[in-house]
Amino acid sequence: VQLQASGGGLVQAGGSLTLSCVASGTFVGINAMHWYRQAPGKQRELVATITSGGVTNYADSVKGRFTISRDNDKDTVYLQMNNLKPEDTAVYYCRFTVTRVPSYYNYIYWGQGTQVTVSS
Repeated sequence: VQLQASGGGLVQAGGSLTLSCVASGTFVGINAMHWYRQAPGKQRELVATITSGGVTNYADSVKGRFTISRDNDKDTVYLQMNNLKPEDTAVYYCRFTVTRVPSYYNYIYWGQGTQVTVSS
């Protein structure tokens, strides 16, 4: 299973970006999907989560500005980021919990990261 993240870039403060992350490979299903970010010199932090049932949760710092969504038919998660701030600058990573066969165990996979840079 591989995750491919895309959509990062350079944007001015107040602008918007949409990240996407798609899974490929052989698996039964995808449970929770997450977006994390890591700024230079800081620890990786959880930004947003969406469960298989569509329940979402956000870090306080992005509530009201970011929206996480998923397309189960496309094995893809999105992160719509509005009103971006310079402090949102980071490498953004997706993380999926994937159920694989034949064990039906859950495995965690990470995407390679996509850079988001917000200029002031």
